[in-house]
Amino acid sequence: MSAGEILQAQRARWAGLSARWDTWGPTILDQLRPVGAAIIEGLDIADDQRHLEVAAGTGEPGLSVAKLAPRGSVMLTDLAPEMLEVATRRAREQGLGNVEARVCSADDLPFDDATFDSVSVRFGYMFFPDPARATAEFARVLRPGGRLCSAVWVEPENNPWTTILTRAIATEVALAPPDPDGPNMFRCAAAGYVSALYRDAGLRDVAEWDVGLELVTRSPEQYWEMMSGHLSLAADALQQVDEPARERIRTRVIATASTFEKDGRVRVPGVARCIVGTRA
Repeated sequence: MSAGEILQAQRARWAGLSARWDTWGPTILDQLRPVGAAIIEGLDIADDQRHLEVAAGTGEPGLSVAKLAPRGSVMLTDLAPEMLEVATRRAREQGLGNVEARVCSADDLPFDDATFDSVSVRFGYMFFPDPARATAEFARVLRPGGRLCSAVWVEPENNPWTTILTRAIATEVALAPPDPDGPNMFRCAAAGYVSALYRDAGLRDVAEWDVGLELVTRSPEQYWEMMSGHLSLAADALQQVDEPARERIRTRVIATASTFEKDGRVRVPGVARCIVGTRA
């Protein structure tokens, strides 16, 4: 599949999921809050920051950056205009007048060289058709001394919040193994993978660190309701099964999720990796 075909498929997929991401926004925000905070800390935001968020989805952590940079600006970019519509609506609801949005791909940014003080990419790297080309674009639009900070998922075994569902689906659907060099959720899981891309793009002072998080739902049933429609891989796979098979998957997921119940909630852990670097 060509890069253009990959982008077209991704655009359609995320457009289809945008309503679910909007519905489950508070739960997703709570789950990913530690990662957003780590990215912001890595970027060292000033009150006049000019910030670019790539693969912005529904707007975080870009909207949080906008609050920290009242004299600055935040540009949100994404492939799916439907996602950016949610993000810009949330910006209006929060009274943020320093946020703009632009539909574009990560490897072809419509901005001049050295436009931004910082760039963030929260869980977008794994899906870029050409991560090296995208990284070169991020470095190009950064001013000298500007920082790039991204987040990716580590190995599946450290992210049961997603593998509970995918393993249950695999009992009913023959899931093809992902292309290790193609877009997939855990493509960038190996330590040093993204750091190497940074260095090849000329970034210096590269560092990476892991961030723990939890997906918290009220019940195992709510975990199933959320994950079955919000996780892109699951949503695609569940379309391939009939209703009896879907119900068997649901039963397995709920049974496994119940083992993570604590203090009246289901708390399923995960681990992300953040990577920061500076344009020389």
